[in-house]
Amino acid sequence: MPVLTRLIPSPVVVDIRAGALDDLGCVLADERISHSGKLAVAVSGGSGARLRERVAPSLPGADWFEVGGGTLDDAIKLAGAMKGGHYDAVVGLGGGKIIDCAKFAAARIGLPLVAVPTNLAHDGLCSPVATLDNDAGRGSYGVPNPIAVVIDLDVIRDAPVRFVRAGIGDAVSNVSAIADWELANRVKGERIDGLAAAMARQAGEAVLRHPGGVGDNDFLQVLAEGLVLTGIAMSVSGDSRPASGACHEINHAFDLLYPQRAAAHGEQCGLGAAFAMYLRGAHDESAHMAQVLRRHGLPVLPEEIGFTPEEFFRAVEYAPRTRPGRYTILEHLDLTTDQIKDLYADYVKAIGS
Repeated sequence: MPVLTRLIPSPVVVDIRAGALDDLGCVLADERISHSGKLAVAVSGGSGARLRERVAPSLPGADWFEVGGGTLDDAIKLAGAMKGGHYDAVVGLGGGKIIDCAKFAAARIGLPLVAVPTNLAHDGLCSPVATLDNDAGRGSYGVPNPIAVVIDLDVIRDAPVRFVRAGIGDAVSNVSAIADWELANRVKGERIDGLAAAMARQAGEAVLRHPGGVGDNDFLQVLAEGLVLTGIAMSVSGDSRPASGACHEINHAFDLLYPQRAAAHGEQCGLGAAFAMYLRGAHDESAHMAQVLRRHGLPVLPEEIGFTPEEFFRAVEYAPRTRPGRYTILEHLDLTTDQIKDLYADYVKAIGS
């Protein structure tokens, strides 16, 4: 009997631990990544540039490129600067915007990417998607998964704590996203990739159930692993479905309706997830999620990120338009503004103060 299997797109190296950055040179010396040592390293003017002095001696064959921001133009400019350099790989060293620019640029010139994030703000550090600002607002662009991911927990701890909190919100929102995927399967017959769903769900549940906090190495390890697994789950399924449901539709609505005031991606996703869980009748799960988010210093009410309830109602009502064709609890209920107001009042009572 033949053995049937499938190949899963995933990094050849995942190194998550304190001090991992000190061994970056050894990781890049892997011949599957670089055979000549000639590398293009993209860094920000902030966290990445500060680490350059520490990392540069171990990368003598590297050329360094400073990235101005997180726009599509920045990514195209980066690709143009790297083109013709005959590099083995691109290294993205910095926050989420730099990683996304490096992902896009590497894909554009046909090189593998090594992701070295300096914070854990969202699950994009190992996903097959680059999120970049463009003239129309913000776009998602399909790219290959990183060939390697190196996460130094000491570096993560030195980053502003709000980045870790945002990553918590993004990871926890997996639980709501998978519930939306299952709803789409029951109502619309949408096919679920069981492996992708299992990976994303367990990543979210591990963060949701962990008793530790943002300064705890064990917790940071679980969070980093959860974000990496979520990115791989998206590669397995071939889209963002394992990690994006009503929670992310609400997040996108905030970004589109209030672009100058939007909070961190993970903050908005966590709030959206807690409310979406309430909408689907999972009231105990919603209250527990809200309790965990609060424990980590994350918002569970719009006022906590500078929005009025009325602005939140508008975002929830607008949210289904952000992902045409995606079926979540929002599309299922097709709520009017008055219904959103009533359900929100119930949600506020249910999660307590």
